[in-house]
Amino acid sequence: MNGRLKAAGGAVGGGLLVAGTTSDAGKSVVTAGICRWLARQGVRVAPFKAQNMSLNSFVTREGAEIGRAQAMQAAAARVEPTALMNPVLLKPGSDRSSQVVLLGKPVGELSARGYHAGRQEQLLGTVTDCLAELRRTHDAVICEGAGSPAEINLRRTDIVNMGLARAARIPVVVVGDIDRGGVFASFFGTTALLSKEDQALVAGYLVNKFRGDVTLLEPGLAMLRGLTGRQTLGVLPFAHGLGIDEEDGLRVSLRGAVRESVVAPPHGAEVLRVAVCAVPLMSNFTDVDALAAEPGVVVRFVDRAEELADADLVVLPGTRGTVRALEWLRARGLAAAIARRAAEGRPVLGICGGFQMLGELIEDEVESKAGTVEGLGLLPVRVRFAAEKTLARPAGEALGEPVEGYEIHHGVAEVTGGDEEFLDGCRAGSVWGTHWHGSLESDGFRRALLRRVAADAGRAFVPAPDTCFAALREEQLDRLGDLIEEHADTAALLRLIEEGVPDGLPFVPPGAP
Repeated sequence: MNGRLKAAGGAVGGGLLVAGTTSDAGKSVVTAGICRWLARQGVRVAPFKAQNMSLNSFVTREGAEIGRAQAMQAAAARVEPTALMNPVLLKPGSDRSSQVVLLGKPVGELSARGYHAGRQEQLLGTVTDCLAELRRTHDAVICEGAGSPAEINLRRTDIVNMGLARAARIPVVVVGDIDRGGVFASFFGTTALLSKEDQALVAGYLVNKFRGDVTLLEPGLAMLRGLTGRQTLGVLPFAHGLGIDEEDGLRVSLRGAVRESVVAPPHGAEVLRVAVCAVPLMSNFTDVDALAAEPGVVVRFVDRAEELADADLVVLPGTRGTVRALEWLRARGLAAAIARRAAEGRPVLGICGGFQMLGELIEDEVESKAGTVEGLGLLPVRVRFAAEKTLARPAGEALGEPVEGYEIHHGVAEVTGGDEEFLDGCRAGSVWGTHWHGSLESDGFRRALLRRVAADAGRAFVPAPDTCFAALREEQLDRLGDLIEEHADTAALLRLIEEGVPDGLPFVPPGAP
């Protein structure tokens, strides 16, 4: 990379916005891939997503909450994640409202109508300031859009797609998922529904998840260029197991989706089966990534009591609605099934909201405003929801092994007993609970816990001695970088990042209505 672009305010790093024809078109993966490809070239690169809606979040070293996808993209860029990389995070609490996290700190709950009616436009200055700061301190910033830039009902208040691109004058590449079908129509329609000013920033397309002979696609790409005047900058092949921490889907990043993953052969004589209760408003389900990465560990999400019968470990994950999730467990018979497991000495692990549900009592005037609610009563813990959110990066020891994690919760737990302390939570019999997310990424601790689970479950399972979650994650990020390097027009991408929007991009009628 030649260095830096010059703007009126001084030296400014190059930029690119990765938009998508739809949600889940592959924006997060492509953004991470470009970041890793650039980092391998010695470019100082940072990821950026102006506004993210996700229940999967992460705590930075300065104690700021951001989307997990941006934290993983920062890892792809080989930089420390910061609040600048995701200034606005929306955490849904229902179908119609979300907690707004601004620069890493919660600032209140807003309905979707209230957010789009004015609050979103007010945040544009904050968003562009964060992007400008990143561009001052990096050679390049790769921005990720949200949903589709052609959501014409939301364009006036948009701060994450074309609104951001217009404000920062950065080129846009649109990603389309060909595996869904209709990718040519999606590319053309997305472009044609944008205003003339927005279209002037759309510099090209990227086809994602292609299967088969790419030469069969080339006539369509040529026709698309004739219709839009824009080049397709790459055709990325379909590859199993490619992905980073998901924003909303029930998927795990390493070794493919949990529901699609091919489990490695067990190191010992038997596999270990893990059932994760798919509670409403489930958050940070990426906690089980490290379990899915272990040879011989089979992870699946469940929503019926009978699906717990053959599980060696049941995990109650985090949730943005602890009381609602507790009601859901009881209504489906899962609560009773978990209680029976505990009585039989069969392992249960609760993380964050799951830990809170396992306690005796919950006092909640903050999240659900339900008042005092009885928990499952499987751990000697009382939980009181505080107005201030705990955001922390704790480190400690458990089962004789060092552990690191992060905390994101309003519930304050008072532990009144138990057989032993467990990561600021406790263990009672075969039931374990902690507020710490990410603890299972600590390899020695994860292996020690799995050995205890296998012993309690009576399984001849032995964890592999050499599984390194951090190394597997690096391998995954390198694969994303390889996708870009081997299947995208990297010279064209580099020109866009360095030189900005090319002149003369034609208007595709009819434009925005």
